[in-house]
Amino acid sequence: METNSRETLQADFDAFDISEELGFVLEEPLSHLPDYYRVWLDLANNLAHLIESRKLRDLVHNMPVLSPHLLSNHRELRLAHLALGFISMGYVWQEGQHAPAQILPKALAWPYWLVSRRLGLPPILTYADSVLANWKLRDPTGDVEIRNMDLIFSFPGGESCRGFFIVSLLVEMAASSGVTGALEVMHAMKICDLIGIQKGLIKVTQSLKKMRETFKLMHNHVEPTAFHGTLRIFVSGWKDNPMLPRGLLYEGVSSEPISLSGGSAAQSSAIQCFDALLCIQHEDETGAFLTRMRDYMPPAHRQLIETLSICPSLRDFILSRSSSDLCQAYDSCVSALVDLRSYHLNTVTKYVIVPGNQARSMGCPFRGVGTALNNTGTGGSNIMVFLKSVRNTTQKALILERPSKSRETEM
Repeated sequence: METNSRETLQADFDAFDISEELGFVLEEPLSHLPDYYRVWLDLANNLAHLIESRKLRDLVHNMPVLSPHLLSNHRELRLAHLALGFISMGYVWQEGQHAPAQILPKALAWPYWLVSRRLGLPPILTYADSVLANWKLRDPTGDVEIRNMDLIFSFPGGESCRGFFIVSLLVEMAASSGVTGALEVMHAMKICDLIGIQKGLIKVTQSLKKMRETFKLMHNHVEPTAFHGTLRIFVSGWKDNPMLPRGLLYEGVSSEPISLSGGSAAQSSAIQCFDALLCIQHEDETGAFLTRMRDYMPPAHRQLIETLSICPSLRDFILSRSSSDLCQAYDSCVSALVDLRSYHLNTVTKYVIVPGNQARSMGCPFRGVGTALNNTGTGGSNIMVFLKSVRNTTQKALILERPSKSRETEM
């Protein structure tokens, strides 16, 4: 039975392109491409300096139009998508909120479009790029921990840029055992294995608690004014964004501007998997936004969320069994997800709302988003309304009433 279970899980890992150790994180991302693409990597590797010296746009205008036909495998395509995404964001936002580029030149737009089609991703920097595929070990023989980790490509923002993406990556790594637990619950449901369901839910709960603890590292490694005033604009997209209200024209690809959302935690496959497993149904604008964010995930990851979504309802199954142990395991899982979302909401207040209000009262920094995105997430949502909605909807999924306790003031 144990061997069959391992084989089933391994088949899932292969089918959904995930790993037991890293979850949805890309294992051992490449940092080099065939020499033909040297110009892409030269720009991406020096991006922060080129943006700060205002040289990036001129260099992009002199770029040749390269074909992606020499990219031969998934990791090469992911690195190309990452590099072109970073360069595109830098190109669009080099001059800050008051002078975003309206047109992405063909030398960027055309190969970016083709690479994106091969990966099943949109031609914009996604969470799957900047977080899941943008990391390396300083010492390849060392441990996977923050002091031994670095980014492949960076934006302006120095250590705060590194800290933001690396901590987000570590949170995703902490989710890996929960993703395995979700798969175990899914298979245990098929054979009505109550012990298996309970064990899987406990694994998800432990993972969610570890994610929240890991998230706390953000406060040690990211400075709020650096995040809001320097970094945030470079992960902003061109959908529902007042700075680019019509979208962005991809030269050589489309005759009309294209609207795409920037990278957002709503694009995390892990969080949406836990929602699907626990039968947490987000409705109206919030639900529509989360569903649209799946288009920004790698197709295999998206498929896992959809697979979990169409499974028989775990919550209804537990209610039908009248098992206090199962109810407790389920509620502990939901509560851990509520706590994670409350912590996220609180962190966004510190890094987005408070610095945004300060920028409004003191005058906008030159290159930052100023007040343009004070209430809007990089994915285009009304950020506080969205975060409170997902937190409150999650809490409503509890089977047993939870003691009332405000988490928003907890840091």
